[in-house]
Amino acid sequence: MKTNVVFIAFLLLLGGTTWAQMQSFPLQDVKLTGGAFKKAQDVDLTYILALNPDKLLAPYLIDAELPLKASRYGNWESSGLDGHIAGHYLSALAMMYASTGNAEIKKRLDYMVSELARCQMKNGNGYVGGIPQGKLFWERIHKGDIDGSSFGLNNTWVPLYNIHKLFAGLRDAYEYAGNKQAKQVLIGLGNWFIDLINPLSDEQIQQVLRTEHGGINETFADLYMLTKDKKYLETAQRLSHRALLNPLMEKQDKLTGLHANTQIPKVIGYEKIASLTGNTDWSDAAMYFWQNVAQQRSVAFGGNSVREHFNPTTDFSTMLRSNQGPETCNSFNMLRLSKALFLDKNEPSYLDFYERTLYNHILSTQHPEKGGFVYFTPIRPNHYRVYSQPETSMWCCVGSGLENHTKYGELIYSHSTNDLFVNLFIPSTLNWSDKKIQLTQKTEFPYQNQSELVLKLAKPQTFGLNIRHPKWAENFTVLVNGEPQKIDSKPSTYVTINRKWKTGDKLTVRFTTATQLEYLPDGSNWAAFVHGPIVLAAKTSTNDLDGLFADDSRMGHETKGKLYPLDKAYALIGSPDTYHSRIKPADGLTFQLDSLTLQPFYAIHDARYQMYFQTFTQANYDEQKARLKQQEAAALALDAKTIDKVNCGEQQPEVDHAFKGEKTESGYDDERFWRRTRSAISYELQNKGQAGKFLDVSALDTIPIANISFLLNDKPAEVIVNDGKTVRLKASDDTVITLKIVAGNGKNTPRFSQIRLLKD
Repeated sequence: MKTNVVFIAFLLLLGGTTWAQMQSFPLQDVKLTGGAFKKAQDVDLTYILALNPDKLLAPYLIDAELPLKASRYGNWESSGLDGHIAGHYLSALAMMYASTGNAEIKKRLDYMVSELARCQMKNGNGYVGGIPQGKLFWERIHKGDIDGSSFGLNNTWVPLYNIHKLFAGLRDAYEYAGNKQAKQVLIGLGNWFIDLINPLSDEQIQQVLRTEHGGINETFADLYMLTKDKKYLETAQRLSHRALLNPLMEKQDKLTGLHANTQIPKVIGYEKIASLTGNTDWSDAAMYFWQNVAQQRSVAFGGNSVREHFNPTTDFSTMLRSNQGPETCNSFNMLRLSKALFLDKNEPSYLDFYERTLYNHILSTQHPEKGGFVYFTPIRPNHYRVYSQPETSMWCCVGSGLENHTKYGELIYSHSTNDLFVNLFIPSTLNWSDKKIQLTQKTEFPYQNQSELVLKLAKPQTFGLNIRHPKWAENFTVLVNGEPQKIDSKPSTYVTINRKWKTGDKLTVRFTTATQLEYLPDGSNWAAFVHGPIVLAAKTSTNDLDGLFADDSRMGHETKGKLYPLDKAYALIGSPDTYHSRIKPADGLTFQLDSLTLQPFYAIHDARYQMYFQTFTQANYDEQKARLKQQEAAALALDAKTIDKVNCGEQQPEVDHAFKGEKTESGYDDERFWRRTRSAISYELQNKGQAGKFLDVSALDTIPIANISFLLNDKPAEVIVNDGKTVRLKASDDTVITLKIVAGNGKNTPRFSQIRLLKD
């Protein structure tokens, strides 16, 4: 997605008027009144109430050695990431209460906080957490016993990421819902953490931060804002990962191959710390990161990454092939970063990305009836998404999904000291109590290209009413009480109407929208149709939707249905002019593209779809399609005989396959991930139906068989073939096969890239 952003420090000159620092409104002041976002909020409310607080609290009671009131949930909540959903749940409860005033939501929030306070009191040192064997784990860290990788710290699954969710949930319980006990628990937890890391050197802290840790630096900045105690701000700076920060400050793009959602929360922390300290280097680093990800790494609907990692900016082909497209958590955090930069920099261009992502990714990641949340949104043509269920699914994207649909009111409006800004066309009401200004926005956008704003004031007032002119809006006009206004409007700025307003005044905004082809950022011939800010796609099939609603398996969030060949996908043949001329308006936001019906992507559910289309001239169509067909045939044939596989060094595949390791490191070279060890690494592979006959172990380097041991379920493996960089082992007959690779003489093994369990 391309967004031209002019970066400025604090003030923006609009129409000759300088306006003061931008501020958001509390969620309590903004109420949704209709439309798709209100429906999504209501559906989310039902999902939130379907979850059992006592089951979410169980890991914390276990850790505090208190009697359970209910057994913990399964899935990720009982396989190493125990307790992380409770933190998200606190945030979701707090924001849903602020947005709706629902009494049951408030009751649950207060109960959750009181139970966490009880656990904290039982522990006696400020600690509260649900991490398995947490006390033993944290004691090792306190003593400086640190062995970390990208997602495993002392063989514990992302413990700082886990506890960050609790930090954030307690913060939100206080900030959004006014729960004072949450503030007390938060401060106690923060003080415990500072004592925990106090003996560690800065080098050891950076070693800890190699493992995914969420936005732990941001939450300590929040503690400083709550208490004004400088020790929290100092800790926030100490907990900022320099391996990411330093290249960003030098404007160096080192993101390719990194786990995407590990990085975004860190940058949110950099931005918040910069806003508190005035550190322009850190602020510039955050802006550089945002610009890189939003402009060069995001697809049409605003998402980024493939298999959770940043792909090369020059090659999106892996994303087009994969069933693991952009992750919802990434967009959740990119919206948080966009909001922070918009408010800090007073720059409305950030809202173009925010709006696009809100409508097309966030809104599309919740099932409109059942409320299930989506983890991966593939852009592979003719593929589909999987939805969570309350009792079976406890993924990270369930946690962020619970929050996503509670806070749609956060940026519909904003304000400076005296002026009001309308940022999004969403039906809603605003109550600016400090100014005794009420505003009602009536709109059916995006199905209607206008919005009406009606004011109600305690008494007539003079102020500026600023209407965002989006990048995509054409023929932008504004009427006040039916009278057209003379405006000099430019996209990605505001139209300011400054006058003495009175009750009953009505401002009407009208515009036109057009359909554009937006190509992938890598310059390839794949493009999506975008109408205004709305990404269009076509339902293509309802067949083979295996696992549409997730079970409780570790990889329940990934589609299990077959991949349809890319060369069979609909393609556009001709020229840019004829691509557009093929689109015929039908009804509302639906369009005909030959036999396909295009509609807003967020409205497509329970189906396979096509969002991206290859574009060809007639001259090169046959040649390129034949080449793609050959590539697809080879790839699908390999997938067909694969029982299970691990991409070594990739976070989620390694977690999914019970990775364990000592003295190990991972990386990304030659567009492939890898892992090596000076001791041992192991993975568990599922041998469904005991059909697997061989294990192919591949590396980026030559594999020296004499210096490496391969064990299958603790028995020496039989090596069948060694062709240098791939070793074929004879698979065992077990339904679960544990492959252990042991280094010889304490020397590094080759960089292993993939392990495949094959039928033949």
